[in-house]
Amino acid sequence: MATPKKGRSASAQSKPGRSLALILIAIAALTGGMFASGHTTPRLGIDLAGGTSITLRAVPEAGNEAAINKTNMDTAVSIMERRVNGLGVSEAEVQTQGRDNIVVNIPKGTNSEQARKQVGTTAKLYFRPVVATEVSGGGAASPSPSPTGSPSDQPSGKATDKPEATDKGSASPSASPSTQGRAVTDALKADATPSASASDKAKASPSPSASGGTAADDASKLQEQYAKLDCTNEKTRSTVGDGVKASQPTLACGENAQGQWQKYILGPAEVDGTDVDKAQAVLNTQTGAGWTVTMDFTDGGAKKFADITGKLAQNQSPQNQFAIVLDGDVVSDPYVRQALTGGNAEISGNFTQQSAQELANMLSYGALPLTFKVDSMTTVTAALGGDQLNAGLIAGAIGLALVVIYLLAYYRGLSFIAILSLLASAALTYTLMALLGPTIGFALNLPAVCGAIVAIGITADSFIVYFERVRDEIREGRTLRPAVERAWPRARRTILVSDFVSFLAAAVLFIVTVGKVRGFAFTLGLTTLLDVVVVFLFTKPLLTLMARRPFFANGHKWSGLDPKSLGAQPPLRRTRRPAVPVDPKEA
Repeated sequence: MATPKKGRSASAQSKPGRSLALILIAIAALTGGMFASGHTTPRLGIDLAGGTSITLRAVPEAGNEAAINKTNMDTAVSIMERRVNGLGVSEAEVQTQGRDNIVVNIPKGTNSEQARKQVGTTAKLYFRPVVATEVSGGGAASPSPSPTGSPSDQPSGKATDKPEATDKGSASPSASPSTQGRAVTDALKADATPSASASDKAKASPSPSASGGTAADDASKLQEQYAKLDCTNEKTRSTVGDGVKASQPTLACGENAQGQWQKYILGPAEVDGTDVDKAQAVLNTQTGAGWTVTMDFTDGGAKKFADITGKLAQNQSPQNQFAIVLDGDVVSDPYVRQALTGGNAEISGNFTQQSAQELANMLSYGALPLTFKVDSMTTVTAALGGDQLNAGLIAGAIGLALVVIYLLAYYRGLSFIAILSLLASAALTYTLMALLGPTIGFALNLPAVCGAIVAIGITADSFIVYFERVRDEIREGRTLRPAVERAWPRARRTILVSDFVSFLAAAVLFIVTVGKVRGFAFTLGLTTLLDVVVVFLFTKPLLTLMARRPFFANGHKWSGLDPKSLGAQPPLRRTRRPAVPVDPKEA
């Protein structure tokens, strides 16, 4: 039995160089990646970097004041959080304030501008049939291609490149209407099964309406409003269609490919944003369409979309078009020739990567259940956070200095190993924090700095556990090299249990808390994992190598492993001495 033990011990002691090489290569690779990516410093949260604080107020729709309730406010908070995090804006705080306010704190960063645009965007998406359309501000009516025509067959007029909705795989023209300066769409491709559309509802016989008159009266009023509508007026555009339900016809504005504002009469919505299952920005290199937004419909949404396209394909221009309406603005009005089936859609045009991701992000995370108006927007300076950070760093430096002084005074030569291990841990922590910023959006805030300072004590505790185990073995009379190997299994078990408890506490704290406290929990959990890596791949192998040096192996009085100062009695032994048998006569 003795031979296998010696073999395992010899094997364990012969590989410390491999472990040290592995962790040093990892540190070098992370450092190289940090410099190669250009992110040489961790991203900072709003309390350290400054940013923007936005107060949004929920505005009730006409006759639906009860919609402003805790459930809808909590849903809005959740959607806003997902939107800003989807843009890579970390440490953004979204929380309710009072009954109808939401406060959003966005740290200064790469995507903070997009986040500011999106937090209060309702993102209500509807597919409505076009009843009538013309250039606003006295322009001529906008001719549209017939159901059987092609883009090249269109008569001359305001918009000659009307986008077409086609089945996936077929060609479509490349126009690019935009809304409020944003080029959005050329064509839409989709799928489902035909049925009735909203245009039938608009042609239905007169019947009592929600306003108290008949549907014919409402249609007449809508026509009058349409005649007076001027979409070139920004104030008018911002209010057109307000308070109109999805089940009612409405007026809308949109910008065409020539940069002219166009006004519309649109029928009731047949498909809405809830029928979109998933949306994402995609770079379409096969057709040369550039950045596009692809949408997958739900089963019900696919059928609805087939219904409306199948019915519209039988109409003449412009009733063979449907409008894609986002937050009241028409972003595209493609025409159709036949029912489109397949269950997916594509919005293409003059997208940039940023604008495509913005639209896909809003559609992916859904529409806000309430309409919000910006009550206030203020800039937060980093002065206060910077002062607190400096104070925290000073406190951390003092704590680290006290730990080093203690190690030098008590462990002497062993403190050299402990300090190098702390430096290795610091290098891993810093490079990972710098790289996690652009990859998962991690941002360093004040609580996260506190978590890193607490980690110093956790890491030092692991060294102390191992060193004390080694010293206990020397007190029992063993020389250093076997003491290092025999102490490791027991120290390893204690270190793993201690780190597991710390990591579990950090994980629970991360799950049950929100806001900045999660930064503390994340940093504490990360540094706890790194403590295990450093102790196993750096501290233990380094101590094994140092045990072969005469300074430590011979128990120099400044090594921290002097047998006499530890109370060991000579002669020293490599293994436990067998018990001396007692002579029966002496007994």
